[in-house]
Amino acid sequence: MSSIRPLVPLLVTAGILIGGNGLQATFISLRALQEGFSPSMIGVVGTGYNIGFAIGCIYVTRIIRAIGHIRTFSALAAIASAGSILMLLFIDPTSWFVMRLVQGICFAGLFAVVESWLNAKVTNATRARTLSLYRFVDLGAVTLAQYVIPAVGIGGFELFVIISMALTLSLVPISLTDKSSPAAPEHVRFDLRVLWKVSPLATVGCMVVGFTNSSFRSLGPIYADGIGMSVTSIATFMSVGIFAGVVLQYPLGHYSDKLDRRLIILAATLGSFLAGLFIAFGAGENIWLNYIGIFAFGAFAMPLYSLCSAHANDHAAPGQHALVSAGTLFFWSIGAIIGPLFASVMIDIFGPHALFIYMVVVLGGFMAYTILRMNVREAVPTSERRMRFRSLLRTSTFFAKLAGSGKGRDGAE
Repeated sequence: MSSIRPLVPLLVTAGILIGGNGLQATFISLRALQEGFSPSMIGVVGTGYNIGFAIGCIYVTRIIRAIGHIRTFSALAAIASAGSILMLLFIDPTSWFVMRLVQGICFAGLFAVVESWLNAKVTNATRARTLSLYRFVDLGAVTLAQYVIPAVGIGGFELFVIISMALTLSLVPISLTDKSSPAAPEHVRFDLRVLWKVSPLATVGCMVVGFTNSSFRSLGPIYADGIGMSVTSIATFMSVGIFAGVVLQYPLGHYSDKLDRRLIILAATLGSFLAGLFIAFGAGENIWLNYIGIFAFGAFAMPLYSLCSAHANDHAAPGQHALVSAGTLFFWSIGAIIGPLFASVMIDIFGPHALFIYMVVVLGGFMAYTILRMNVREAVPTSERRMRFRSLLRTSTFFAKLAGSGKGRDGAE
């Protein structure tokens, strides 16, 4: 506990940020629907956040190196907080798209500050515990945040204010941490050709995760509302899908370390595919069947990013791991930009069940591509893999460093 205690302010800050971000993602979709936005317009608004997030991942290291961690965090938290209030003052799709784009840039930077700071404080002895705590903070914050929506309601100004308050209050714990500021992070290069050469399957897989999982996060509330769920049921629907992501994360990761990792990627994709089919054609408007379906979907779909990242690292040469981690996140961002936009148009044309029909088509195509790659390239023997499976968050390019096995402060390998 003595080694973890100095990390508590940073973990509290992360919890407030992740919770506020998870709350805002669901709330914005529901409020936009109430304001009369079409599903395609809601998809455009969601795409704005992902575009901003991709931009932020590219440029955040330059900002941190120029003005330091705490100043970067303070500036970005203030801008993101103001963005939430501005969305209340200017309720129209264009303004919301711009605000979400700006907030995407801000959140990429905010998470980068927290994670690079955590990475500077972590040692090899505390790395696993820190990762577990950070994963628990992520899961707990996003799940609990969903229930703020039915408790407060989506029709007034209160949730905009609560989100703004959360972003402002996130400044408090990080400001109360010790005076030592970590060294400025190294610049994260984005050479997208490298990731494609290292692993075409991982590249396509990360985009598929963006196409599907980001569509669920952005448009899941629209689907749930479209089949007649109450606000409380929508919060539960989203929470179940998010929480389920941890259930098979480590079992799938364990077997992927022992077997051809592509087999596990194929199995997880098949599970997601079947769950999507069940939701699209079997669950109908039955709430409990939809809960069961989205639990199965989340359990198989959420680990896919970590599995694809691990597969890419299997083929990476020494010194390429940071570049590969940055590339996987960037390709995920590309999928997250395109996916919700296309899926929202499908919902506009064909109704709410088109969301999962779209995902089933994407996942089916990825299964075919995975089988193709398995016939083109030999698997990396388990004895030659340089890195084991790690459960990754998609918060910033720096989480991979926190999850990495490099030297800690104690200098141990």
